[in-house]
Amino acid sequence: MSREFDYVVVGGGTAGSVVAARLSEDPDTSVCLVEAGPSDVDVRPVLELNRWMELLESGYDWDYPVEPQESGNSFLRHARAKVLGGCSSHNSCIAFWAPAQDLDEWASLGLPGWSAEDIFPLYRRLENNDAPGEHHGRTGPVRIRTVPPHDPAGVALLRACEEAGLPRTAFNTGETVTHGANWFQINAREDGIRASASVSYLHPVLGTRPNLVVRTGVRAKRLTFDGLRCTGVEVLTEDLVHSEELRARAEVVVSNGAIDTPKLLMLSGIGPAEELAGFDIDVLVDAPGVGRNLQDHPEGLVQWEALRPMVTDSTQWWEIGIFTTTEPGLDRPDLMFHYGSVPFDMNTLRHGYPATENGFCLTPNVTRARSTGTVRLRTRDFRDKPKVDPRYFSDPHDLRVMTYGVRLAREIVSRPAMREWAGPELAPGPEAVTDDEIADYLMKTHNTVYHPSCTVKMGASDDPLAPLDERLRVRGVERLRVADGSAMPFLVAVNPCITTMAIGEKAADMLREDARPS
Repeated sequence: MSREFDYVVVGGGTAGSVVAARLSEDPDTSVCLVEAGPSDVDVRPVLELNRWMELLESGYDWDYPVEPQESGNSFLRHARAKVLGGCSSHNSCIAFWAPAQDLDEWASLGLPGWSAEDIFPLYRRLENNDAPGEHHGRTGPVRIRTVPPHDPAGVALLRACEEAGLPRTAFNTGETVTHGANWFQINAREDGIRASASVSYLHPVLGTRPNLVVRTGVRAKRLTFDGLRCTGVEVLTEDLVHSEELRARAEVVVSNGAIDTPKLLMLSGIGPAEELAGFDIDVLVDAPGVGRNLQDHPEGLVQWEALRPMVTDSTQWWEIGIFTTTEPGLDRPDLMFHYGSVPFDMNTLRHGYPATENGFCLTPNVTRARSTGTVRLRTRDFRDKPKVDPRYFSDPHDLRVMTYGVRLAREIVSRPAMREWAGPELAPGPEAVTDDEIADYLMKTHNTVYHPSCTVKMGASDDPLAPLDERLRVRGVERLRVADGSAMPFLVAVNPCITTMAIGEKAADMLREDARPS
């Protein structure tokens, strides 16, 4: 069986939802969006942002384990959303414009059209932001608002940051914060419903556009080709028994995310030839960069018992960010903290560190980690999870930055403003004093900020490890693009959700431009 559309978008996640919604604004353009997970419509645990931690290792999580790590936490798991809206339906909805310096560096790598001058207008287009400033958008589909200062421990923490020399600094002003702290902005409505890509872009038009077909519970098996021209995607249908080909007259857009996009390309014959041959997969394009360059924001944990009762309600429990640099001369922060008003013993309890039900934490993460990893096939069966190997701390830079972060976290919480809140340090605890002791703790207990990216990166034509050109087209084939976080040449220094939505906006623009008669 087969059905035909102008465009087939494979993956209804953070970027895919945007691409499908924008393309289907033209009533003469037919679009099919396929998502392996269920719909998020009326699913309260998904829609209510303050319940996001319930989704970890749940039925809405692909829950990818990492391969054994030589220098990192081998118990770590990458949460990847199995639901319409993708990780924007699964994460804590921290909303950041990427630093202009990051985007300008993207453009400098042979990627015209990806500078801050090009991408900032896309942030403005997609957002409805409550922050001051003429640079902000007010009419976009994504509600972005500043976290209200309702957490008294958070209020004290920001005073402590000021006492430690980290000033209160507004986010998303268009200027990069290299040294400062504040309440986050989040993509969430005032009623607590997350402003995910699906809620913002798809929910308002579901059932109102005859030219848009959204199918959930439909899993991609492989892309289909006529020679080197991508013609569609073969899927396992909703009954989990039968297969069907969804054909695209114009183009196919893959938006499966940084783990499943390279997997689908490899299953379809686009990837490292030697690896594909090992699975008896016919090589369509020898693309050694597919599944390479895996980047992430690794995250440590410093946790305290609270001396006073912590808040019992929150927008999403991680409401404050802190940025700084660990060496002079940097134009972007290399260290970021999230402040959590809840305990977080997911990776410490198994090692015997004490837990609490009334605590808070700071989580130092490396914004420009130099350790890179891979995503590789485990088998040729599309149902099997791929091998995810981030190779955490394989570059010593990352451990140095995070160790600095542990010491700075202690410095902040030791300030007078936190005196009535900060009880005993539970992890790593007072026994971890030297760099080696802190490093040993971090390597076995660190987490991730759940930002895998860059595994099918854009790059210049002379970059042999760049499977995509600057228009997100897969090199070596026709009518196939990738639009998701895997396309980033390197991971931006901040939470990347809004930038991934902007990639979706950019992809839709380019698809429309390239479809026009010359």
